[in-house]
Amino acid sequence: MYEYQKNNRYFAQIADGIKELGSIELSELGASEVSQIYRGIYFNSDKETLYRINYSTKLASRIMAPLLSFRCRTPEQLYEEAKKVEWTDFLTPENTFAIFSNVSNSKMRNSQFASLKLKDAIVDYFKERKGKRPSIDTRNPYLWLNLHIQNDWAVISVETSGGSLHRRGYRKNAVEAPMQETVAAAIIKYSEWDGKVPLYDPMCGSGTLLAEALMQYCNIPTGILRKHYGFECLPDYDSGLWARLKKGMNNNVRGLPDGCITGYDISGEAVNLSRTNIDQLPGGKQVKIEKMDFRNIPSLQNSVIITNPPYGIRMKDSTDLDLFYKDLGDFLKQKCTGSTAYIYFGDRSYLKKIGLKPTWKQPLNSGGLDGRLAKFEMY
Repeated sequence: MYEYQKNNRYFAQIADGIKELGSIELSELGASEVSQIYRGIYFNSDKETLYRINYSTKLASRIMAPLLSFRCRTPEQLYEEAKKVEWTDFLTPENTFAIFSNVSNSKMRNSQFASLKLKDAIVDYFKERKGKRPSIDTRNPYLWLNLHIQNDWAVISVETSGGSLHRRGYRKNAVEAPMQETVAAAIIKYSEWDGKVPLYDPMCGSGTLLAEALMQYCNIPTGILRKHYGFECLPDYDSGLWARLKKGMNNNVRGLPDGCITGYDISGEAVNLSRTNIDQLPGGKQVKIEKMDFRNIPSLQNSVIITNPPYGIRMKDSTDLDLFYKDLGDFLKQKCTGSTAYIYFGDRSYLKKIGLKPTWKQPLNSGGLDGRLAKFEMY
């Protein structure tokens, strides 16, 4: 038996800024004994809950099933221990695989070299037993493996997610520097929007916030467009259980009322991108998207406003960002009375330029940026 089978213990990669939300989400999805560490969250789960988490988590990027762990000070140790795994439980020579490695505070210092030694062990295992070997595919492999070595202790895991879960599949095209889907989902959760008042994004870009709001309100599983999961490669995979779970969750999807979610953008290209992306999802055609400068929107009263305004990396022209954020603050004060706004500042220095005092600020990292989500209440 492999480690995950012995202890039903799994690991979720979740960004530091949203771990608290991630712990709550995992518990709500049925996980138990949830505990945070610096790089993610450990949790206990039965098979059904593991499938449910993979299919519907909005915040986790990867879910790992540990196979074995061992003391690892040399490449030779890694190679020999890895060859002890019955790799035919997970792969055939006709399948493809890829390895993602992370090494820290260990005698082995190079992540790429560690990946290479693990790859050699798997390939040699198959050559010796089958006379042929599976191939590497770093873009869309049948099996993703994860190797983590810290303080000379190695853990080899199967990524039950089968690639990063932030790739929902709806985003066919994007504007420059789009918001990551897991961050957008966290922002929607922080807003506590429940559909009782309309939601607007006056600078919707590629439509990521609109899509994540749609998925949350309509109970759309985040994996509804996904074709394959890594847990399907596990030796104890239950295809019948997975089919029943997926059918039940898909049947729980509800419709979106007219006027519930609306997006605007000054760029016609962005509006077209948003339309294309959002239409990939059930109910997407009910989301209203229009070309309009936020300054020209008549009013957004008694609503929830959620947006990710442009900042340096997303601005191709010489726009005066100080003036831009002043105009945004004026728009909120003058045209959005009775509304609550949640603004993500990719560059937090612009928080001071908006001319409004936030109710609270929440650190949120996205794409390597140390951003801030701020809440503003427009009385």
